[in-house]
Amino acid sequence: MIGKERIAVVAGIAVLWAVAAAQMNPYPGSGTSGPGLAVKGDGWGGWRSSPEGVAYRGPYPKKEWSLKFEGMATASAVTSGLFPPIRPLLELHMRDTFITRGGDGYFYMTGTTGDNPWLFNDGVELWRSPDLQNWHYLGVVWNIDTDGTWERGWHHANGKPARAVWAPEMHYIRGNYVICLAMAPSGIALLRSRTGRPEGPYVNALAADRPLAEGTDPTLMEDDDGSVYFSYDNGGHIARLEDDLSGPAEPYHRIELEDPDHDPKHHSGKCARGLHDIGYEAVVLFRANGKYYLGAADEYEGRYSTCLAMSDRIYGPYHKRHEAVPGAGGTNFFRDKDGNWWTGYFGNDNQAPFREKPGVVRVEFAADGTVHAAASQPKWLLVDSR
Repeated sequence: MIGKERIAVVAGIAVLWAVAAAQMNPYPGSGTSGPGLAVKGDGWGGWRSSPEGVAYRGPYPKKEWSLKFEGMATASAVTSGLFPPIRPLLELHMRDTFITRGGDGYFYMTGTTGDNPWLFNDGVELWRSPDLQNWHYLGVVWNIDTDGTWERGWHHANGKPARAVWAPEMHYIRGNYVICLAMAPSGIALLRSRTGRPEGPYVNALAADRPLAEGTDPTLMEDDDGSVYFSYDNGGHIARLEDDLSGPAEPYHRIELEDPDHDPKHHSGKCARGLHDIGYEAVVLFRANGKYYLGAADEYEGRYSTCLAMSDRIYGPYHKRHEAVPGAGGTNFFRDKDGNWWTGYFGNDNQAPFREKPGVVRVEFAADGTVHAAASQPKWLLVDSR
């Protein structure tokens, strides 16, 4: 069977997979967040989803759909002077906001999306912007049903059926777009654009049709020499990938802190309290000013914050662990065309100015190498700019 007949059979099988998967979905609501709407006012408020269950639809959450969130706490990160009074980029339901600058000069944004992303969604959604202010929706660029293989299966998370893309990241590596993502509740996929375009379509980059690792929150980093490194979960292990990204090129290196921070106010109870004590989930890895930065999300004085440590070597040891961006959670760091550094943001606790919406914050490096929200932010980003 060749040619058009084979194509027709393959297409028919894909449709049957999609129909069967849709029939298996036990949840109401949408598996996508869509293009979103322009922010009116300060964008305050938002969703508060949880694995125990959510029930909301659309960009503006109704009062009964916002769980355990009546607004910012009296002593918020903003009123305490730890964080600028920013507005979200869009009225859009998103967790784990990830923004990167592509080879074409545009910014691309993705994240964990859908009405109930703890348990189900359709796949990887993508937005594009020339300036971080105006965003155009590119749709679902990788669909679990029609583009996935092992990712199509339903599993259980928190005692419920689950099949969702968690914390997807898009990277521009060696002239092509690469996506890493986790499937709830565990299992990491690595995808590459077959066309070299950010819209894809995307295919499996790995040598074998199975997860790259069992875990969540994957990330990639291309070093100055072209080497690509992979980490996941809380960043406790790092490995260099093969040149074609088909899998690890070496055993994982265990990462350690030479000066661990054991203050219980700076950690969630989920932290291991071992030598690797940067955070408990949502690893981030990047290089800036000649140093490697490894981070993870943690509960720092009640805030779901991005914490970072630094090293002169990719495998460490790392030191000077600190709260980099209060309330930013799982995200990434990137540069614009003028060399300014930024980080994504989504808000997860009641010290944040909004919750589960995409945001961005400009950051700066202190003399000691630590990273913090910049004292000066662009006017278009701030609440008081209107």
